[in-house]
Amino acid sequence: MRNVSKRALITGITGQDGSYLAEYLLSKGYEVHGTIRRASTFNTQRIDHIYQDPLEKSTKLFLHYADVSEFSSIEKLIRSVEPDEIYHLAAQSHVKVSFDLPVYTGNVTGVGSIVLLEAIRRSEINSKFYQASSSEMFGSSPPPQNEETRFHPRSPYGVAKVYAYWACVNYRESYGMFASNGILFNHESPRRGEIFVTRKITRAIAAILADKQSKLYLGNLDSKRDWGFAPEFVVGMYKMLNHSKPDDFVLSTGKTTSISEFLELAFTYVGLNWKDYVKIDPKYFRPAEVDHLLGDSTKAEKELGWKARVSIEDLVKIMVDADMQLYGLKPIGDGFMYLKENGYNWTENKLTVG
Repeated sequence: MRNVSKRALITGITGQDGSYLAEYLLSKGYEVHGTIRRASTFNTQRIDHIYQDPLEKSTKLFLHYADVSEFSSIEKLIRSVEPDEIYHLAAQSHVKVSFDLPVYTGNVTGVGSIVLLEAIRRSEINSKFYQASSSEMFGSSPPPQNEETRFHPRSPYGVAKVYAYWACVNYRESYGMFASNGILFNHESPRRGEIFVTRKITRAIAAILADKQSKLYLGNLDSKRDWGFAPEFVVGMYKMLNHSKPDDFVLSTGKTTSISEFLELAFTYVGLNWKDYVKIDPKYFRPAEVDHLLGDSTKAEKELGWKARVSIEDLVKIMVDADMQLYGLKPIGDGFMYLKENGYNWTENKLTVG
């Protein structure tokens, strides 16, 4: 017999957003299920601190092997778990990689979404569905970008996300499903993957300070992004599926920062001049650039009561402090102090929410 707690299924639970979302939902009493991919090595570092022995009756976090591009396994999983809410976060999410692997990106990032939607429909299980859409869908559309801005993606990743976005809208309108798109602008944290530019920068700073690295190689420094704090953004995901009706929402900070400005903030925080360490490497340029992303979250603020709070300055300090600690260095401390003062817990390199 099913217990009274809500049950959520998170695809991509081992990623940055998936791990924070799992923590947040567990703090609200949810039973959380997550999908992981089979691999020769474990890739659960971001959730190891909350994962318990599945044989223990007290556990509320369960992991399942699944492939979002394989319909039968996903439909079987949904029938087995019977989730109240499904958060579809799994994707090939690196824009530069999508140019190298466009077909794979289309299958996983685009078609994977319709696999989930069709599996929900056929199972006839009344699951609310969250689609992780992206600001990369806007591409070259001029800022600020909101829910009414036209899409003009500039990468295979952006194209795949547009397909997934409209699949979500189509299933909502065709079948009356509770399906919502969260159009999230860039959001970062100490759990950000090391190949993404913000984490690449903060980790390089720590490595330079530890005498493990001498140079940092980057591409276009003029690109401007709207960077927020990932733990705040997963709260927005939750609010979308607990809203009175399904809809599409932009989540952003409303402030734009160039990569060169991010470098200035991060290196200055530790007393270094970024120009002494950064070199431009043409291989890191995209075939088609997205120059300026700046989100307008007015709708989310009015209807969901959601608003980004962490500034780019504090975000940089948090990430630099975390990477310094990772390298065995004493952090500057301002970033960790901000977390403590704002209700976050930082212990043993793990940032917990809720």
